[in-house]
Order: sequence, then structure tokens, then C-alpha cells
Amino acid sequence: MPPVLIDIGINLAHDSYDADREDVVRRALAAGVHQFVITGASVEGTRGALRLAHAAPRLMRATAGCHPHHAVDLDAPAFDALAELAEDPLCAAVGECGLDYHRNFSSPNEQRGAFERQLALAIQLRKPLFLHCRDAHRDFVAMLGAHAAGLPPAVLHCFTGTGDELDDCLAQGLFIGITGWICDERRGLHLRDIVGRIPAGRLMIETDGPYLLPRDLDPKPASRRNEPMYLPQVARAVAAARGEDITTLAHHTTRTARAFFGLPDLPDDFLQETRP
Repeated sequence: MPPVLIDIGINLAHDSYDADREDVVRRALAAGVHQFVITGASVEGTRGALRLAHAAPRLMRATAGCHPHHAVDLDAPAFDALAELAEDPLCAAVGECGLDYHRNFSSPNEQRGAFERQLALAIQLRKPLFLHCRDAHRDFVAMLGAHAAGLPPAVLHCFTGTGDELDDCLAQGLFIGITGWICDERRGLHLRDIVGRIPAGRLMIETDGPYLLPRDLDPKPASRRNEPMYLPQVARAVAAARGEDITTLAHHTTRTARAFFGLPDLPDDFLQETRP
């Protein structure tokens, strides 16, 4: 039986899963991925994530947030709607929120404003944060540092940064999410040298599907769409880089994810009794 894993970042409400979403979940369960945190990256995306979580509350939680790409859309009515959604009991974290200066689909100033409001919302609701940072490390850590006294637990999802950036994030108390970026020989191999610095209890794993299909899958799937059944590939790469066996890695990352996101423990026979 494969070790039990939790995908802490899956965009399961994305329209690329509309035709076969139940099959995607079934394939994940068969691969040992037993629970999922569904990313909310916009108001509508958050609504979709929460609908899925309410349909399978033992298996799923949702986040409620506005990705920095969409910061330009987070006007006062949109923020009020997001804040209301974030109060849902199955909303486990505020986000995906943060800064992304890689493409600047929203201006840096718009991104910082949206991030600030979501930081304040998480502090108000005392809910964890699900964070995003790309090419914006200095501003990102400065904004987190400004709220250090009241900041709830926070995970930087899909970490892709340098060793120095990782050290900064760990020093600020962040949890770290690792994706299939670590499997990418073009741009992610540096993660294999630094992922061992993340203490057990601060590390989680994720697919970020439908994005970031692990490039070292063999055989390569016909579709480039990523899905949770490929999380074991990420887990194997992370475990190897840390010098751990996959069972050990699965045990501590799953325990950490359940505690962070409030996911329930599942009985050994839940696959027979639970249907997504």
C-alpha cells in the first residue's frame, strides 16, 4: 500500500478538470494521495474550491484568496465577498496571496495593496496564510515582517527560491511547500541542494496542478496537465534530496499538513467507506 500523502496545493476547481474531476480524485486516492487543499486564487475560484470541499469534507479543505496576478480585480466589493467566503468553516487558510513580479499582470503597487488586505484578513480571522512569492522576495519578507507580532501560521507554497531566500523564510517562521519544480532539470535542481534545510514539521508537498507536471515522469503522460496522482513523484524527489525514505517523508509531511490545515485523521478503511 502506498504511503499516505496530502496535496496541499491543487487547483481542483480549474476548468481543465471539469470533464473528469471525480476520476482525478479516484486516481489520486489509488496513488496514496488521500486529502487535498484546494486553492482559491480569486473570488470565483474560491467559491468553486469551497463547493468541492463541502462535497467531501473529510477529504478536502479550501483556501480563500486573491492571487497577485488578479490583484487589480480586488476592489472593495470583491474583497468583501472574499472576506465572507474566508469565514466558511471549510476555508482552512487565507490565500493564495502574496507578490509576483515575474510578469506583473497586476502592478506591484496593486499587488502590495491586495496582499496587505489579505494579511490583515488572516490576522483578523486567525486563519493560516497560503502564500505566493515569485521574483519579489525583498518586498515579500518585508511585508510579512511588518506583521510579525500578529501573523498566524503561514506556508509559502511552491517555493522556488534560493538558499538565502529559504533561510529568510525559515527565519520568519514560515512553513514551506515543495512542488514538482524540484523535478525540473532546467530550473529546479537547486532545490535538491537546499530542501534538506527545511525541518521536519515545517515541510509540506503539493502538485499545484494543473500546472507543474513533474518533468521526470517515466513514462511521460500523454497530457501535460498535472494532477494529484503525480504527488508521489514529487515526494520521491524530495525524500531522495533529504536523504529520507519516502515513508518517513510521507509521515511527517502528512502530519504537518493535517495540523496546519485542520484536516481530519482518516480510518484505515476509509477508501472503502468514502466516496468523493
